[in-house]
Amino acid sequence: MRELAPFLVPVRFIGGFARSFHPASLPPMLRMTYGRELVSWAFLPLMLGAIEGGTIGIVIKKAFDGQPGVETGWLDLATAWALAAPNIANLTSFIWAALAKGRPKVAFISGLQIAACLLVAAIALFPRNGTGLLLTCIALGLARTAWTGVITVRAAVWRNNYPNASRAEIAGKLATVQSLFLAAAGLLVGRAMDYDPDNYHYLFPLLAVFGLIGNHIYRKVRLRRARQLQRAELDGRKKDAGFSPMGMIRLLREDRLYARFMWWMSIFGFGNLMLSAPMTYVVTDELHMSYTAGIMINAIIPLAVMPFAIPLWSRFMARTHIIEFRSVHGWSFVVASVAVTLASYLHSVELMYLGAVLLGIGYAGGTLAWNLGHQDFASAERDADYMAVHVTLNGIRGILAPIAAWGMHQWLAPLGHAPLVLVTCTVINAIGVLGFISMRRSIRASTDGGDTAQAAAA
Repeated sequence: MRELAPFLVPVRFIGGFARSFHPASLPPMLRMTYGRELVSWAFLPLMLGAIEGGTIGIVIKKAFDGQPGVETGWLDLATAWALAAPNIANLTSFIWAALAKGRPKVAFISGLQIAACLLVAAIALFPRNGTGLLLTCIALGLARTAWTGVITVRAAVWRNNYPNASRAEIAGKLATVQSLFLAAAGLLVGRAMDYDPDNYHYLFPLLAVFGLIGNHIYRKVRLRRARQLQRAELDGRKKDAGFSPMGMIRLLREDRLYARFMWWMSIFGFGNLMLSAPMTYVVTDELHMSYTAGIMINAIIPLAVMPFAIPLWSRFMARTHIIEFRSVHGWSFVVASVAVTLASYLHSVELMYLGAVLLGIGYAGGTLAWNLGHQDFASAERDADYMAVHVTLNGIRGILAPIAAWGMHQWLAPLGHAPLVLVTCTVINAIGVLGFISMRRSIRASTDGGDTAQAAAA
């Protein structure tokens, strides 16, 4: 047994890690709902993995390169679109928030999941030429739009089904499972496309079938206090004509702290969203990596790192406000941007892999902050509204940031200065994090000042 001891340690670690996801690790009242969500979020990401930005970006960039009717400049723009589509689709978040008010949440989410699956399967019908590239971009945008509705409304389901003390832990577990299966889907796509670039005709429908299986399981999820939530939303709808761009402006005027947080989030997020396109150009145009290697950098490695980093971030998030969380977590993206920038300057594959690992650490905290951060500001009945503001603003920068990155690349690459695009991303990221730090300091100063005044009065 002593000889086997070194091998038993990792086995025990993996066993303990796997057991931590079992429903028995949670209070009895949460187990059934969590168990169904856990299984459904194992199947659904296999479908979503086909259109994950880091995966579909590499597929489009390489599969359509040199094909009839496809020019290099437009292909670069289509690649930037593919990488940014999840964020651009977020512009529709306020629409989904309005449509979901007063409606059964699980059924609403289920319908959007089915729509996303069908659109992923439809990509298999398009040829590898200029027309096929355009149709692929359209189907991708529509699928990501449907998935935006899933993300927007899902936050309300989590809020009602899981208590605040357990929510970050459960969200972390579900995000971990999702990241693992997204990575598996990315690896499958990469290997299949390396074997034959036309394999997407068969692979995408297969992945869509897995998504439909996950949808079938998700439909059985029960929403606690569903009737009370519907009544509260319907009462709110009678007082308000519905959540809209004007409703977003009113919300930000009413909640100045959230508005300030969204400002710095927009700057920080702009740098992050600029990063994906030039990073993909480095992988394909400078380092000439294969489908699998490119998807490894853009998707698989970051997604594989997330399960190990999510528990650390979830424990930190459970005991801090989102402003403090972002002021610490944001540096992970800054460091990742620095690594990718150096990889471009030095033409280093090793640094690019390091950047992918660091991005995974950043994504791990980002996925928790994305789904739960707004709840530090929102009341229960306005949860979807706050989420819609956050997601829609992300959609605005999702349009502007990739266009800015693509335009800078088209300008600087012929001059031999393409890495300056990555330098710009890094600087913008750092400015955003410094903004979060300034918010944290001002809140602490006001809190300390209030405590001092109370003590003096006493």
